[in-house]
Amino acid sequence: MKSSILVIGSSNTDMVIKTAHLPAAGETVLGKTFLMNPGGKGANQAVAASRLGGAVTFICKTGNDIFGKQSIQLLNQEGVDTSCIFEDPQQPSGVALITVDDNGENCIAVASGANAYLTVQDILQVNCCVEKAGIILMQLEIPVETVAHVASVASALNKKVILNPAPVCPLSDELLKLVSIITPNETEAFALTGIKITDEATAEEAARFLQAKSIATVIITLGAKGALVLHDGECSLVHAPQVSAIDTTAAGDVFNGALAVALSENKTMVEAVGFACKAASVSVTRLGAQASAPFINELSID
Repeated sequence: MKSSILVIGSSNTDMVIKTAHLPAAGETVLGKTFLMNPGGKGANQAVAASRLGGAVTFICKTGNDIFGKQSIQLLNQEGVDTSCIFEDPQQPSGVALITVDDNGENCIAVASGANAYLTVQDILQVNCCVEKAGIILMQLEIPVETVAHVASVASALNKKVILNPAPVCPLSDELLKLVSIITPNETEAFALTGIKITDEATAEEAARFLQAKSIATVIITLGAKGALVLHDGECSLVHAPQVSAIDTTAAGDVFNGALAVALSENKTMVEAVGFACKAASVSVTRLGAQASAPFINELSID
Protein backbone atom coordinates (compact mmCIF):
# COMPACT_ATOMS: atom_id res chain seq x y z
CA MET A 1 0.00 0.00 0.00
CA LYS A 2 1.26 3.49 -0.91
CA SER A 3 2.24 5.76 1.98
CA SER A 4 1.04 9.36 2.11
CA ILE A 5 3.60 12.14 1.70
CA LEU A 6 3.66 15.32 3.77
CA VAL A 7 5.80 18.14 2.39
CA ILE A 8 6.54 21.04 4.73
CA GLY A 9 8.38 24.02 3.29
CA SER A 10 8.33 27.17 1.23
CA SER A 11 6.16 28.58 -1.51
CA ASN A 12 7.54 31.36 -3.73
CA THR A 13 6.81 33.08 -6.99
CA ASP A 14 9.86 32.75 -9.25
CA MET A 15 10.80 35.59 -11.58
CA VAL A 16 13.22 34.15 -14.11
CA ILE A 17 15.44 35.89 -16.66
CA LYS A 18 17.31 33.84 -19.27
CA THR A 19 20.72 35.38 -20.13
CA ALA A 20 23.82 34.43 -22.12
CA HIS A 21 25.89 34.36 -18.92
CA LEU A 22 25.38 35.00 -15.23
CA PRO A 23 26.22 38.59 -14.22
CA ALA A 24 29.38 39.23 -12.22
CA ALA A 25 29.30 41.62 -9.26
CA GLY A 26 28.31 45.07 -10.50
CA GLU A 27 27.58 43.83 -14.03
CA THR A 28 24.33 44.45 -15.91
CA VAL A 29 23.39 41.72 -18.37
CA LEU A 30 20.67 42.10 -20.99
CA GLY A 31 18.28 39.19 -20.76
CA LYS A 32 16.56 37.25 -23.51
CA THR A 33 13.40 35.85 -21.91
CA PHE A 34 11.38 36.63 -18.79
CA LEU A 35 9.14 34.09 -17.09
CA MET A 36 7.09 34.26 -13.90
CA ASN A 37 6.44 30.83 -12.41
CA PRO A 38 5.31 29.25 -9.15
CA GLY A 39 8.28 28.01 -7.12
CA GLY A 40 9.75 27.58 -3.65
CA LYS A 41 11.54 24.40 -2.68
CA GLY A 42 8.63 23.07 -0.67
CA ALA A 43 6.01 23.75 -3.32
CA ASN A 44 8.30 22.45 -6.06
CA GLN A 45 8.79 19.17 -4.21
CA ALA A 46 5.08 18.84 -3.47
CA VAL A 47 4.16 19.34 -7.13
CA ALA A 48 6.91 17.00 -8.32
CA ALA A 49 5.69 14.27 -5.98
CA SER A 50 2.06 14.77 -6.95
CA ARG A 51 2.80 14.66 -10.69
CA LEU A 52 4.64 11.38 -10.17
CA GLY A 53 1.68 9.74 -8.47
CA GLY A 54 2.25 10.61 -4.81
CA ALA A 55 -0.59 11.32 -2.37
CA VAL A 56 0.69 14.71 -1.19
CA THR A 57 -0.30 17.18 1.53
CA PHE A 58 1.60 20.48 1.67
CA ILE A 59 2.11 22.78 4.65
CA CYS A 60 3.49 26.28 4.06
CA LYS A 61 2.69 29.92 4.83
CA THR A 62 1.82 32.50 2.19
CA GLY A 63 0.90 36.17 2.34
CA ASN A 64 -2.56 37.62 1.83
CA ASP A 65 -1.70 38.71 -1.70
CA ILE A 66 -2.12 37.74 -5.33
CA PHE A 67 1.08 35.66 -5.35
CA GLY A 68 -0.11 33.54 -2.42
CA LYS A 69 -3.60 33.05 -3.81
CA GLN A 70 -2.24 32.06 -7.23
CA SER A 71 0.17 29.59 -5.62
CA ILE A 72 -2.62 27.83 -3.74
CA GLN A 73 -4.83 27.75 -6.83
CA LEU A 74 -2.06 26.14 -8.88
CA LEU A 75 -1.25 23.61 -6.12
CA ASN A 76 -4.91 22.59 -6.05
CA GLN A 77 -4.82 22.12 -9.82
CA GLU A 78 -1.82 19.81 -9.36
CA GLY A 79 -3.76 17.58 -6.97
CA VAL A 80 -1.90 18.70 -3.84
CA ASP A 81 -3.90 18.86 -0.59
CA THR A 82 -3.66 22.54 0.46
CA SER A 83 -6.02 22.39 3.45
CA CYS A 84 -3.15 22.95 5.92
CA ILE A 85 -1.62 26.03 4.26
CA PHE A 86 -1.45 29.11 6.50
CA GLU A 87 -1.95 32.74 5.47
CA ASP A 88 -0.02 35.57 7.15
CA PRO A 89 -1.96 38.87 7.15
CA GLN A 90 1.18 40.97 7.68
CA GLN A 91 3.92 39.33 5.58
CA PRO A 92 4.06 39.11 1.77
CA SER A 93 4.36 35.82 -0.06
CA GLY A 94 7.88 34.68 -0.89
CA VAL A 95 9.57 35.79 -4.11
CA ALA A 96 12.69 34.45 -5.87
CA LEU A 97 14.71 36.28 -8.53
CA ILE A 98 16.45 33.76 -10.78
CA THR A 99 18.97 34.22 -13.58
CA VAL A 100 19.63 31.26 -15.89
CA ASP A 101 22.50 31.19 -18.39
CA ASP A 102 22.87 29.40 -21.73
CA ASN A 103 24.45 26.39 -20.01
CA GLY A 104 21.48 25.94 -17.71
CA GLU A 105 23.35 27.19 -14.63
CA ASN A 106 21.55 29.60 -12.35
CA CYS A 107 21.89 32.07 -9.49
CA ILE A 108 18.97 32.76 -7.16
CA ALA A 109 18.08 35.44 -4.61
CA VAL A 110 15.07 34.79 -2.36
CA ALA A 111 12.92 37.18 -0.31
CA SER A 112 11.35 34.69 2.09
CA GLY A 113 8.38 36.78 3.23
CA ALA A 114 5.75 34.62 4.96
CA ASN A 115 7.91 31.51 4.61
CA ALA A 116 10.11 32.82 7.43
CA TYR A 117 7.08 32.93 9.73
CA LEU A 118 5.95 29.29 9.52
CA THR A 119 6.28 28.58 13.23
CA VAL A 120 6.16 25.66 15.65
CA GLN A 121 2.83 27.07 16.86
CA ASP A 122 1.46 26.75 13.33
CA ILE A 123 2.55 23.13 13.10
CA LEU A 124 0.90 22.35 16.45
CA GLN A 125 -2.43 23.33 14.83
CA VAL A 126 -2.01 20.67 12.13
CA ASN A 127 -0.36 17.88 14.11
CA CYS A 128 -2.89 15.47 12.62
CA CYS A 129 -1.14 15.87 9.23
CA VAL A 130 2.17 14.79 10.76
CA GLU A 131 0.51 11.86 12.52
CA LYS A 132 -1.18 10.62 9.32
CA ALA A 133 1.83 10.94 7.00
CA GLY A 134 3.97 7.98 6.05
CA ILE A 135 6.85 10.09 4.73
CA ILE A 136 7.71 13.68 5.70
CA LEU A 137 9.84 15.78 3.34
CA MET A 138 11.36 19.11 4.42
CA GLN A 139 13.90 21.71 3.28
CA LEU A 140 15.46 24.81 4.86
CA GLU A 141 13.57 27.77 3.36
CA ILE A 142 11.47 27.80 6.54
CA PRO A 143 12.79 28.33 10.11
CA VAL A 144 15.15 25.60 11.30
CA GLU A 145 13.29 25.55 14.63
CA THR A 146 10.13 24.49 12.78
CA VAL A 147 12.01 21.79 10.89
CA ALA A 148 13.52 20.50 14.14
CA HIS A 149 10.11 20.39 15.85
CA VAL A 150 8.55 18.40 13.01
CA ALA A 151 11.51 16.03 12.91
CA SER A 152 11.22 15.45 16.65
CA VAL A 153 7.49 14.68 16.49
CA ALA A 154 7.92 12.51 13.40
CA SER A 155 10.83 10.58 14.87
CA ALA A 156 8.84 9.81 18.02
CA LEU A 157 6.09 8.41 15.76
CA ASN A 158 8.62 6.35 13.74
CA LYS A 159 7.91 8.33 10.58
CA LYS A 160 10.43 8.47 7.73
CA VAL A 161 11.90 12.01 7.61
CA ILE A 162 13.68 13.20 4.46
CA LEU A 163 15.66 16.43 4.86
CA ASN A 164 16.87 18.28 1.79
CA PRO A 165 19.37 20.70 3.45
CA ALA A 166 18.87 23.56 1.03
CA PRO A 167 19.65 26.37 1.27
CA VAL A 168 22.35 24.99 3.52
CA CYS A 169 22.87 26.34 7.03
CA PRO A 170 24.46 24.98 10.22
CA LEU A 171 22.50 22.00 11.57
CA SER A 172 22.79 20.65 15.09
CA ASP A 173 23.66 17.03 15.79
CA GLU A 174 20.37 16.87 17.72
CA LEU A 175 18.43 17.65 14.54
CA LEU A 176 20.51 15.40 12.30
CA LYS A 177 19.93 12.32 14.46
CA LEU A 178 16.16 12.77 13.95
CA VAL A 179 16.54 12.58 10.16
CA SER A 180 16.05 9.29 8.32
CA ILE A 181 17.44 10.42 4.95
CA ILE A 182 19.48 13.52 4.11
CA THR A 183 19.93 14.63 0.49
CA PRO A 184 22.59 17.36 0.09
CA ASN A 185 24.18 18.25 -3.23
CA GLU A 186 27.97 18.60 -3.48
CA THR A 187 28.02 22.21 -2.25
CA GLU A 188 25.72 21.48 0.66
CA ALA A 189 27.66 18.35 1.61
CA PHE A 190 30.87 20.41 1.72
CA ALA A 191 29.20 23.01 3.95
CA LEU A 192 27.94 20.31 6.34
CA THR A 193 31.11 18.19 6.45
CA GLY A 194 34.07 20.35 5.39
CA ILE A 195 34.92 17.66 2.82
CA LYS A 196 35.25 18.97 -0.74
CA ILE A 197 33.72 16.51 -3.17
CA THR A 198 35.88 15.98 -6.24
CA ASP A 199 35.20 12.32 -7.03
CA GLU A 200 33.32 9.24 -5.83
CA ALA A 201 35.81 8.59 -3.02
CA THR A 202 35.41 12.05 -1.47
CA ALA A 203 31.64 11.82 -1.90
CA GLU A 204 31.69 8.57 0.07
CA GLU A 205 33.90 10.18 2.72
CA ALA A 206 31.38 13.01 3.14
CA ALA A 207 28.49 10.56 3.21
CA ARG A 208 30.11 8.48 5.96
CA PHE A 209 30.82 11.66 7.94
CA LEU A 210 27.11 12.48 7.86
CA GLN A 211 26.02 8.92 8.57
CA ALA A 212 28.15 9.04 11.72
CA LYS A 213 25.68 11.69 12.94
CA SER A 214 23.15 8.82 13.27
CA ILE A 215 21.48 9.44 9.91
CA ALA A 216 20.38 6.09 8.49
CA THR A 217 20.70 7.03 4.80
CA VAL A 218 22.81 9.69 3.09
CA ILE A 219 22.22 10.57 -0.56
CA ILE A 220 24.60 13.10 -2.13
CA THR A 221 23.34 14.36 -5.47
CA LEU A 222 26.08 14.87 -8.04
CA GLY A 223 24.31 16.66 -10.87
CA ALA A 224 24.81 15.02 -14.24
CA LYS A 225 26.82 12.22 -12.59
CA GLY A 226 23.80 10.99 -10.64
CA ALA A 227 23.85 10.40 -6.89
CA LEU A 228 25.91 8.58 -4.31
CA VAL A 229 23.87 6.48 -1.86
CA LEU A 230 25.05 5.29 1.54
CA HIS A 231 22.42 2.94 2.98
CA ASP A 232 22.74 0.07 5.45
CA GLY A 233 26.50 0.59 5.41
CA GLU A 234 26.69 -0.02 1.63
CA CYS A 235 27.79 2.73 -0.73
CA SER A 236 26.81 2.85 -4.40
CA LEU A 237 26.84 5.35 -7.25
CA VAL A 238 23.55 5.64 -9.14
CA HIS A 239 24.03 7.12 -12.60
CA ALA A 240 21.70 9.69 -14.16
CA PRO A 241 20.56 9.59 -17.80
CA GLN A 242 22.65 11.87 -20.00
CA VAL A 243 20.68 14.86 -21.29
CA SER A 244 21.27 18.37 -22.61
CA ALA A 245 20.45 20.68 -19.70
CA ILE A 246 18.89 24.09 -20.31
CA ASP A 247 17.79 24.97 -16.74
CA THR A 248 18.84 23.24 -13.51
CA THR A 249 16.67 25.46 -11.28
CA ALA A 250 14.46 22.79 -9.69
CA ALA A 251 16.42 19.62 -10.41
CA GLY A 252 17.10 18.99 -6.73
CA ASP A 253 13.46 19.58 -5.85
CA VAL A 254 12.25 17.15 -8.50
CA PHE A 255 14.82 14.62 -7.25
CA ASN A 256 13.51 14.87 -3.69
CA GLY A 257 9.85 14.74 -4.68
CA ALA A 258 10.49 11.69 -6.85
CA LEU A 259 12.51 10.02 -4.09
CA ALA A 260 9.61 10.42 -1.67
CA VAL A 261 7.18 8.92 -4.18
CA ALA A 262 9.37 5.91 -4.92
CA LEU A 263 9.88 5.22 -1.21
CA SER A 264 6.13 5.61 -0.60
CA GLU A 265 5.69 2.80 -3.13
CA ASN A 266 8.14 0.59 -1.19
CA LYS A 267 10.91 0.65 -3.78
CA THR A 268 14.39 -0.21 -2.49
CA MET A 269 16.63 2.74 -1.71
CA VAL A 270 18.78 2.26 -4.82
CA GLU A 271 15.67 1.84 -7.00
CA ALA A 272 14.19 4.99 -5.48
CA VAL A 273 17.35 7.00 -6.15
CA GLY A 274 17.45 5.72 -9.73
CA PHE A 275 13.86 6.85 -10.21
CA ALA A 276 14.69 10.24 -8.70
CA CYS A 277 17.72 10.67 -10.99
CA LYS A 278 15.55 9.87 -14.00
CA ALA A 279 12.91 12.43 -13.00
CA ALA A 280 15.52 15.12 -12.31
CA SER A 281 17.19 14.48 -15.67
CA VAL A 282 13.91 15.25 -17.42
CA SER A 283 13.40 18.44 -15.41
CA VAL A 284 16.70 20.03 -16.47
CA THR A 285 15.67 19.87 -20.13
CA ARG A 286 12.90 22.41 -19.41
CA LEU A 287 12.67 26.00 -18.17
CA GLY A 288 11.04 26.80 -14.87
CA ALA A 289 10.70 25.29 -11.41
CA GLN A 290 7.36 23.54 -10.94
CA ALA A 291 6.75 23.72 -14.67
CA SER A 292 9.79 21.50 -15.30
CA ALA A 293 8.61 18.59 -13.11
CA PRO A 294 7.70 15.55 -15.22
CA PHE A 295 4.46 13.61 -15.00
CA ILE A 296 4.60 9.91 -14.26
CA ASN A 297 3.62 8.98 -17.83
CA GLU A 298 6.70 10.83 -19.11
CA LEU A 299 9.06 8.43 -17.34
CA SER A 300 9.70 4.94 -18.59
CA ILE A 301 9.44 2.82 -15.46
CA ASP A 302 11.78 -0.14 -15.25
